Amino acid sequence: MIREKLIDKGVGDDHKFRWRSHEPSRIEGLSDAVFGFAVTLLVVSLEVPKTFAELMEAMRGYGAFAISFTLLLLVWYTQYKFFRRYALQDNVSLMLNAALLFVVLFYVYPLKFVFTFLISMFTGHKGEVRLPNGTTIAMVENADQVATLMVIFSMGYLAVFGLFVLLYGHAYRKREKLELNELEVFDTRTDIRESALNVAIAAVSIGLGLARYAGLSGMTYMLCPIVLSVHGMMSGKRRRRIVKRLGFSENTMFEAD
Repeated sequence: MIREKLIDKGVGDDHKFRWRSHEPSRIEGLSDAVFGFAVTLLVVSLEVPKTFAELMEAMRGYGAFAISFTLLLLVWYTQYKFFRRYALQDNVSLMLNAALLFVVLFYVYPLKFVFTFLISMFTGHKGEVRLPNGTTIAMVENADQVATLMVIFSMGYLAVFGLFVLLYGHAYRKREKLELNELEVFDTRTDIRESALNVAIAAVSIGLGLARYAGLSGMTYMLCPIVLSVHGMMSGKRRRRIVKRLGFSENTMFEAD
């Protein structure tokens, strides 16, 4: 199992947050299977090209696959770190993780469709796709459909990060049982805020999409690097003050010798 290999190699362990789980749980085993199936769904529609023209058409789909795969991998990695840090196996964690897996599976096709459409637009193909019979049709017929497409995408985006807000919030409520130290509590609250900011951006995008401002709905996600970078810098400054006050070293949450 990939997760076991990553754990053995300490991938994700930055020594700033204690790991409370050192082996995959049954929840994580199921999660890996679901994420693997989701990746399979991304490529299952790709057939072996029979002509050069079909090969070139298939190549157009690899960009959308790469972006979708990367986003799925980021969601998986965030979930991987959550269970490494908190090792929660209670009913609430189980239900929230199950909901996360449901959203991942449900939004695989909309995710790939959105990025296939965007890449087609930016590469000069005007949002058109070639069918197996050689006919070229528009993926989206009008601006209203584009707006609806962005609403669908944003609902999935909001659901994923909303569930991470709930997962990290659940861990925060159990901070005493988990024996989180002050720095770990701060990091948990930081993760909650970061996910909440993603939820807020998705909510704005949904609002603009429902108002039929398709272009603005998509451009809303350009706020992500700006908002998250500012949040990261502000949180980083506060974290360094806590590290200094507690006498921790800069690169580890354990007390410096």
